[in-house]
Amino acid sequence: MTTDEYILGLTERAAATARTLAGLSTDAKNQVLQEMASGILDHDEAIVTANARDLQAARTAGLSPAMLDRLTLDHARIEAMAEGLRQVAALPDPVGDELRVIRRPNGLVIRKVRVPLGVIVVIYESRPNVTVDAAGLCFKSGNAVILRGGSEALHSNAAILEAMLEAGRSAGLPANAIELVQTPDREAVHALLQQEQHVDLVIPRGGESLIRAVAEHSRVPVLKHYKGVCHVYVDRDADHEMAVNIVVNAKCQRPGVCNAMETLLVHEDIAEAFLPNVANALLSRGVELRGDERTCRIVDQAKPAVESDWSEEYLDLIAAVRVVASLDEAIEHIEQYGTHHSDVIVTNDDAAAQRFTREVDSATVYVNASSRFTDGYEFGMGAEIGISTGKLHARGPCGLEELTTYKYIIQGTGQVRD
Repeated sequence: MTTDEYILGLTERAAATARTLAGLSTDAKNQVLQEMASGILDHDEAIVTANARDLQAARTAGLSPAMLDRLTLDHARIEAMAEGLRQVAALPDPVGDELRVIRRPNGLVIRKVRVPLGVIVVIYESRPNVTVDAAGLCFKSGNAVILRGGSEALHSNAAILEAMLEAGRSAGLPANAIELVQTPDREAVHALLQQEQHVDLVIPRGGESLIRAVAEHSRVPVLKHYKGVCHVYVDRDADHEMAVNIVVNAKCQRPGVCNAMETLLVHEDIAEAFLPNVANALLSRGVELRGDERTCRIVDQAKPAVESDWSEEYLDLIAAVRVVASLDEAIEHIEQYGTHHSDVIVTNDDAAAQRFTREVDSATVYVNASSRFTDGYEFGMGAEIGISTGKLHARGPCGLEELTTYKYIIQGTGQVRD
């Protein structure tokens, strides 16, 4: 069997199963999720053993310490994966929600109802926990899912999925509802991206190069964000203590994530007073500062920034710093260098805050709060499949609701159109 034939069969079976999944009750789905959580815990030794095989191969291949950490599974992380499934089971089921009811003068009743997308492909790197997160979210939202993990986690992903499927089947999980691409052949990804007849959405989870490659070659809609170059703009009317706390949290609380601050913008009217304080707070936490000319004059420890710094997603304890002449200049900078992810204004000026939220075209825009809240759990949505910086069909943190679409159901009593 060729790779193309294998992928075609996989997607055909998933599409057939999707019709069954769309009709499952919430109770039935929640029972399966609970059983899958128990299955993971029951097979934790087998999962750790499989993970050890992947780790050994990854060390031999020279993967970085950060990549090895993402790949590593221990009993605590396996427990966290199981708890994630329990949390998904506890979330409200979006399928069947009535979004709108229209009653027409001719007696037609038109209901706008939330329904599953159908078949979702998730392509991801390194993190085996994505196998659990993606499977749980897609299943709860009534979708069939095809998982394509990285070759470096092949044994881990297979062991996790086998544990989930064995337990899930005992609770009524339909066959082919959750599938894992079993071949490391890279042609399998290309074949998946061509299956527009059977696949409704592709979600890449990984670095910018992976996401760009998927977006450029897919004939199926892609839910994506390339990178998070997030800004905090400190306005001239900002509370300085609040601003320092927000900047430090946005940069330092977890610097290696997409919603961490990468660039700090400061209004020139407060630069002399504010920059030394915020610089000391950041420097004391090991942050390297790369500043424009005015910043470097005020902060001796700042290194001169180069043009590429303004568009860099450092994912590290490094921050670019620029002094701007106005709110207009701050917005223009964000528009030129930002990635439409998460951007912040710190100000006590309501008019400035309103302009910033209106004119900054990002998925999440904050007033007087850290960008680190761009997250499904922090938004009260529960687990998320990722964060989208696009505008169709979902934007920002994407959870269960974003894995659905809608259809119109029209009830009549024999009406015909004149």
